[in-house]
Amino acid sequence: MDGQTHLHITSWVLALILLGLTVWFDRLGKPKIGKVFHMILRLDYLLILYSGGSLIAVYFANAGGAMLGEAIIKSLAGLWVIFAVEMIAVRAKKRVSAKSAWIQFFIAIIIALVLGFGRLPMGILPLN
Repeated sequence: MDGQTHLHITSWVLALILLGLTVWFDRLGKPKIGKVFHMILRLDYLLILYSGGSLIAVYFANAGGAMLGEAIIKSLAGLWVIFAVEMIAVRAKKRVSAKSAWIQFFIAIIIALVLGFGRLPMGILPLN
């Protein structure tokens, strides 16, 4: 596991913490604090996209066949996670039900984690 992988894992763990804080402060009725955490979360998306983009670039340069296909699917699932996180944060701010966004979030994150940690060689626990 290299520095790119560490940066990527750190950035999405930070995103999950920021999502929790955003939703929590919005539910507590403190929208200004929730908005601050939401804006920091949006900045963290850039870090996630940068680190994920650098990881997929390595797969495009070095991998072929099934690994490249799985890396593309993992990238799409990662983007899906970001979209679901944003939907959850926006719906929490508007005090609208986010049930469908949470379902999408869990489906997408399971796909991304299984491919990222289990299948792809730059993950932590490759099954190959």
